[in-house]
Amino acid sequence: MNTILKTQGLNKVYRLGSFPRSIKVQALDDVNLNIESDKPVIVSLVGESGSGKTTLAKVILRLVQPSSGAVTVAGHLVAGKGARPHHNEFLRTVQPIFQNPFEAFSQHRTVDCYLRETAERVGKLQKNVAVETVEEALAAVGLQYSDVRGKYPNQFSGGELQRASVARALIPRPQLIIADEPVSMIDASRRMIIINLFLALKEEYKTSFLYITHDLATAYYISDYIAVMNKGRIVEFGDAKQVLSRPQHEYTRVLLDSIPRLDQRWVERRNRTRR
Repeated sequence: MNTILKTQGLNKVYRLGSFPRSIKVQALDDVNLNIESDKPVIVSLVGESGSGKTTLAKVILRLVQPSSGAVTVAGHLVAGKGARPHHNEFLRTVQPIFQNPFEAFSQHRTVDCYLRETAERVGKLQKNVAVETVEEALAAVGLQYSDVRGKYPNQFSGGELQRASVARALIPRPQLIIADEPVSMIDASRRMIIINLFLALKEEYKTSFLYITHDLATAYYISDYIAVMNKGRIVEFGDAKQVLSRPQHEYTRVLLDSIPRLDQRWVERRNRTRR
């Protein structure tokens, strides 16, 4: 079995305010997560806002340093004491897809410049090979090079630009892609395009995904495994269908009960009508 992602005793403490009246906030509290598989997987990290999901993503992506503990991705120590991989080596291991694609690209540079730069600098490819790699990545997400060449971010819809973000993440052929609420800024009618894209790319590119969301419906649809997070801790982890059909932790049951159900609403309405 290959270790795709492993966190060991991961903690992140923020201090708000100035000394001596500063407040300690435990964003991550002894997070231990071990994902092993012989094939690429999609793991959904679910929980309410403030549960620590985004902080965990930022630690894995080296955007913030953990207070203690370690993170290993595909055998590479990426965060914690002794983690010093070269920046490009790290980006060939882990790639992000952020919530808002318009914040991922500068409005003053064309999108194809970002894609070529990723291929040349991170992928260490010559210019002619870099363009071919960009074309291949764009084709994988349903776009053509001519669709993006010379265009700025504001010339795309949110869904199109998010697909370009996915293509950019694919270019270095990473072991793991961290997708933090990647469909929350996209029209509901187009969200499943991105969701189904992740499923297809998992098989085509042999890349695993950590899909961070508060949407249990898409998590159930897309995931091989689900990790439930609450107050900075992983409270439940396991096979997606098992976790959501037979939850063991009370917090998971509370999350499931909060999902609107059409059949339940209909029964309640019918009962009120009979009274």
